[in-house]
Amino acid sequence: MPDPVVITRPRAQCQALADGVAALGREAVLLPLLDIFPLADQAPLQAVLADMMAGTTAYALVAFVSPNAIDAAFAQLGQPGLPGRWPAGVALAVLGETSRACLAKHGVDAGNATIFSPLDPARSDSEHLLDALDLSALAGKRVLIVRGESGRELMADGLRAAGAHVETVAAYRRAVPALTAQLGATLHTLLARRNDWIITSSEALRGLFGLLAELDAVEAGKGGACVAKMQQQHVIVPHARIAETAAALGVTRLTLAGSGDASLLAALQLQA
Repeated sequence: MPDPVVITRPRAQCQALADGVAALGREAVLLPLLDIFPLADQAPLQAVLADMMAGTTAYALVAFVSPNAIDAAFAQLGQPGLPGRWPAGVALAVLGETSRACLAKHGVDAGNATIFSPLDPARSDSEHLLDALDLSALAGKRVLIVRGESGRELMADGLRAAGAHVETVAAYRRAVPALTAQLGATLHTLLARRNDWIITSSEALRGLFGLLAELDAVEAGKGGACVAKMQQQHVIVPHARIAETAAALGVTRLTLAGSGDASLLAALQLQA
């Protein structure tokens, strides 16, 4: 019997990958490791998008750091007074194939927009997105980065170093779920057997190990050793930065797949 597959994406983004796992004849277990919340104050995001759609502010490029950023922005574009379609002539930048698929869900693809992403699907990060951009062409031009409340500054710093005028706007906030009795029981059940874990965020991976360390501390003397058990599980990640995080946390069975669901599912098939 194949090992179950634990999918750790935010709940709203789990289903398509879960369906792909099921199509392979594998059991999909949903364990969202990041909760995504709308911002209490949507006004800054609304104002930026309204100015862009009206042509008041001309951006040469709009970069989205994640599918969550895309979903949050397009939710605003669908509000009364704002057309849901992306404005012609405004290029987009994303970090990988999952974000490209998210754009396509909102009607934006290579057929109707210019979309930049890392050339190597295994390196879906800010560094490799910057490598894929013609930075010299952005010098002196306005660039918008749509992101969570917190995150890496590398993309913004790299664009500013190239002479671009960079603005950032928060579109959502994220948080690791609190350790509850139910979540603790779920983690114990999963760690009692072999699984393939698909983890698509360094923040989620660090959050998981934080939860397990908390569980070990709560159960000190009971022989749980949850962190040690997780280090022996098989972890599949979509790019090298998450693989580096996993290795630093002591994961010993690690597979680096490319970006996007197809690459993750292909990695699962190799493990079957």
